[in-house]
Amino acid sequence: MNISTPRLAGAALASLLALSACNSNTETVNESANNEAAELPPMPPPRMIQASRIYRCKDNSLLYTDFYTDNSVRVHAEKNGPKTTLNADAEGNPPFTAEGYSLSENAATISYTAPGKGAQSCKTS
Repeated sequence: MNISTPRLAGAALASLLALSACNSNTETVNESANNEAAELPPMPPPRMIQASRIYRCKDNSLLYTDFYTDNSVRVHAEKNGPKTTLNADAEGNPPFTAEGYSLSENAATISYTAPGKGAQSCKTS
């Protein structure tokens, strides 16, 4: 297919006319708003998964865990079951705890306690 030069020139001219119809107003920057934003404390980094592990516990049950960078861990006993968040102490030190729950540390072998179950040893599977 051969496109002639006048057609290309016409297409270019039509494009320029369309662009010239765009809003050419300049945006006013509010300096006081920029200064207020600069005075705010820095945002903490987003919560990210640090490690995901599946443990086999002494009673032969599975424990699914996601350890996060904010010193917390989400645990669930069923692959798609309800999840519970456990937190480390104020300084970020284990054990991770929540009401009735305890998980000793982020390691290959842990001690885990859940409501209605005693403490038991669990290893990565």
